[in-house]
Amino acid sequence: MKWTVIGAAGMLGTDLLQVLRERGYPYEGLDFDEVDITDAGAVDELDLGEVVVNCAAYTAVDQAETEERSAFAINAVGAANVAAAARRRGALLVQISTDYVFDGSATQPYPEDAPTAPASAYGRTKLAGEWGVRAFADRWYIVRTAWLYGAHGPCFPKTMARLARENGTVSVVTDQIGQPTWTVDLADLVVRMVEANVPTGIYHGTASGQVSWHGFTREIVSAIGLDPEIVGETTSAAFARPAPRPAYSVLGHDALTAAGVAPIGDWRDRWAVAATKVLR
Repeated sequence: MKWTVIGAAGMLGTDLLQVLRERGYPYEGLDFDEVDITDAGAVDELDLGEVVVNCAAYTAVDQAETEERSAFAINAVGAANVAAAARRRGALLVQISTDYVFDGSATQPYPEDAPTAPASAYGRTKLAGEWGVRAFADRWYIVRTAWLYGAHGPCFPKTMARLARENGTVSVVTDQIGQPTWTVDLADLVVRMVEANVPTGIYHGTASGQVSWHGFTREIVSAIGLDPEIVGETTSAAFARPAPRPAYSVLGHDALTAAGVAPIGDWRDRWAVAATKVLR
């Protein structure tokens, strides 16, 4: 079973290729310099494998507020183009989506069928990509994730570790709650879903449990040998940004459980495994 990974040079794509190598699957990794997913003709010419994973995305959340057309071209039109090509090849499509399709006002984990209400341009364009996949692909998994970190790209833990070392202190918001998720774990989950032949549908690919950015930063600082007490508390109101961030980004995993696939483990346990690899 050959896999095609689009967006293969990104943080998730890089780890997915590594997981596929370790599992012995044949694969091809493609990035933007090799295929423009906004060009339907270019996508249709690809020699796709039996499984296609679309990790490609416009992820500059704040910039998308003024460049929504560009974000829509990649996140929505691009996803629809990949979905249509996968359908013509008879391939299974795995589309990576986001917690930003929700408005973040919940107080309990979002189920997979919760009403969507994106509050940002990024969220709107990713939700449009979900619609494109559902409209054009025959066999598909939409896998929503959140708070991703990994060794092969910029991410929150690397930034916080650097600031803590440079400044000796760092202030982090306490009023945004989510599930820090290691890209290696998400890559592994995607492969396990395909191997289990789970039904077409929407799934949530995040670590279990929940924590604030402040609580996560305390664990990051501890991992580099500093006192977690140097992490100060602040709120989102102190960090005005063009795009609103969801206050609550905790996603439920009932669809995975129903399909017989174990969700990713608790975020704290997984961070304990990932920390040295991500921060080295």
